[in-house]
Amino acid sequence: MRRAEIEEQNQYLLKRQRDFRLAADIVTDALAPFEEVEAISLIGSVAKPLWKEIPRFREFRDARIKVWHECKDLDLAVWVSSQHRLGPIRHAKDVALRDGYERGVGPSIASHELDIFLIEPGTDRYLGRLCRYNACPKNKPNCWVSGCGAMPFNKVVDGFVADATLLAPAAYAMLYRRGEGRLRSALDLPATDDTEPA
Repeated sequence: MRRAEIEEQNQYLLKRQRDFRLAADIVTDALAPFEEVEAISLIGSVAKPLWKEIPRFREFRDARIKVWHECKDLDLAVWVSSQHRLGPIRHAKDVALRDGYERGVGPSIASHELDIFLIEPGTDRYLGRLCRYNACPKNKPNCWVSGCGAMPFNKVVDGFVADATLLAPAAYAMLYRRGEGRLRSALDLPATDDTEPA
């Protein structure tokens, strides 16, 4: 495999992380005006500096060539003091992402590429995920999970149990906190692990 192909793949993976981080900023700005939103943090692999690994892509995997980690989706933790307006919160997120893309200032992010983890302020207890459907319940197989939609637009993911590492990136990737405002842009977080060769 040519060096140019490896470099092209690495640039694509870095752009993907950057696009997800830009989307995180757009969603943060859309959700911050809701008084029940106490804090917003980037979590998951998009929050971390990328590291080199042998990827799932066959041609790289077979040749044992390491490239930057592939960010597959965007995960945000949102601390909410009330879940009664999850529908309008979901709508604001969708409108902001669509408007950003249509104006040419935001990336194209599919709904399945963004997960918003709802967190209880004070306890950091996982409450569920913000549903991506425009109605609750939507009568889709995902809606049939026990407890899903008991609180409208709070999605229960079958078999998911939040572990202690879920909010680990929140310590350094907090984007917004009520009373303090915007703390940083997701784009300001380090893109790659400096200990890895480029």
